[in-house]
Amino acid sequence: MRHFGHIAPEVRQRLFHREPCAFTGDSPARLLAAALGATLYSPATRPRLADDILKQAAGGVVSMVLCLEDSIDDADVAAGEENLVRQFADLAARPGAQPPLLFIRVRAPEQIPDLTDRLGPAVCLLSGFVLPKFTEERGTPFLEALTAAENAGGRRLFAMPVLESPELLYRESRVETLEGISRAVDKYRDRVLALRLGVTDFCSSYGLRRAPDMTAYDVQIVASVIADVVNMLARADGTGFTVTGPVWEYFRASERMFKPQLRQSPFLEVQAVELRERLIEHAMDGLLREISLDQANGLLGKTCIHPSHVLPVHALSVVSHEEFSDAQDILRPERGGGGVLRSAYTNKMNEVKPHRAWAERTLLRAEAFGVAKEDVGFVELLAAGIPG
Repeated sequence: MRHFGHIAPEVRQRLFHREPCAFTGDSPARLLAAALGATLYSPATRPRLADDILKQAAGGVVSMVLCLEDSIDDADVAAGEENLVRQFADLAARPGAQPPLLFIRVRAPEQIPDLTDRLGPAVCLLSGFVLPKFTEERGTPFLEALTAAENAGGRRLFAMPVLESPELLYRESRVETLEGISRAVDKYRDRVLALRLGVTDFCSSYGLRRAPDMTAYDVQIVASVIADVVNMLARADGTGFTVTGPVWEYFRASERMFKPQLRQSPFLEVQAVELRERLIEHAMDGLLREISLDQANGLLGKTCIHPSHVLPVHALSVVSHEEFSDAQDILRPERGGGGVLRSAYTNKMNEVKPHRAWAERTLLRAEAFGVAKEDVGFVELLAAGIPG
């Protein structure tokens, strides 16, 4: 699979200076963590889940979470497990099927070895598990269960802990909770693919819900948690983890709304201002601002609950030609001693030592999402990605 792999090769050639790389579930963890992109959640109880998974993959989704936790009723857990086993078997029986990276969000540690065993040969389609309400005390049994299941089945399985507990939100317990989380995930570093933020749970502790024109960063109590998580768990010194952006709750059928406007003109003739006005009108402007703020605050990828969110996340994750040019200049071997240089775009100064970590992260993102051509921006990437 690859990002933007659902669009025609000749279109990708027009869009990209350097195309996104191809990857599989067996690719290096560092690349997979960067390439998660818009991780689409789906209730595990959906009766045509296998069809849904392949449909989303054909529309550009590269990672999905099949949820047995908050998205389904407590009474439906057993039925959801049975449905997952059937749907994985269905997927495995389809020749040539290319599903995205698949993760199961469980409720209890014992579900991990149980489901891994019940999936049988179809476990080859599973990339790992999402661990809810993660703290050191609650999360360690999940990580131990995942390790045991991995050893028993002989297949690499990743964990994606969700940071959403009240202990993490409350000021008096936050640092202690973060220190505990840090100890737990560091012990199982090889198995932790990324850390996910449960902002909806944070808001619920105070009876809050952000409006569609506000981002998570406008809710100060939430923004403070994000800042502390990045501070302690996402450092660029080799000790940090990939932390993904919080869920965006609002959606409309924007892809269908935009398609006539985006397709009525030849390639690259859609005006950015027109598209932005329509995005604002259809409650997408908040999402675009939040994605940009996610990236500015050190987060990569995003939890998504609707397919219309996927393309904006991926389009804004593509590295611009200017960013790529700066990153390459900073990392040239002859620059190893440091110094300051004017960017090739002659609009900024690049400081080699302070900007090195940024440059390394930018080139990793470029590998996963590609580098746009000099005259290609978000609008063109979004327009080209809409199916049909």
